[in-house]
Amino acid sequence: MIRPPALALPRGVPRALPRALSALALLLVWGCASTDRSYPSLAPRAIEKLGFAEPEIKTVDVAPDPKLDTAISNKRQQLKEIAAGFDLAAATATAAARAAKGQTVGSDAWLDAQTQLAGLDDWRAQASSLVTDIDTMVADRAADLAPVYAPLTAVRDAAVAEAARQGEIIARLEATLPAA
Repeated sequence: MIRPPALALPRGVPRALPRALSALALLLVWGCASTDRSYPSLAPRAIEKLGFAEPEIKTVDVAPDPKLDTAISNKRQQLKEIAAGFDLAAATATAAARAAKGQTVGSDAWLDAQTQLAGLDDWRAQASSLVTDIDTMVADRAADLAPVYAPLTAVRDAAVAEAARQGEIIARLEATLPAA
């Protein structure tokens, strides 16, 4: 009978180590083959299949609210006044920017254009403040768990669009002036 060659172990390693390692391997394999299914599945859950897109906001027919309608009307009127004031100031600022084109920084024409732009920034700040006020009204309704009120959403969208329009005009005029 032929005997397999003896396993040569390094000095200091006990002879029982190979048996212990094979027993450990056997335990690990047995643990993996267990039929106990108490652990959770790794399959995607229903919530993980939804994605990260914002949910669609459904508007509900809401009874008119006279008090809120009055507040919305006041905000809409403020928005009209701010837009009209900005447009008037923008015409003056545009003329001042044209006069300052090609002028040096610090010249009288450049300083006049900068002053006019500062006035436009004031109008834009008023529009931005109006958006904040309307956002507060929207947030208060949401805190009361009231449904979305379409006229309030419409005036908010109009105020946001006006503030963006004003920002674009100011940026366009600033681009025509030499930087300080």
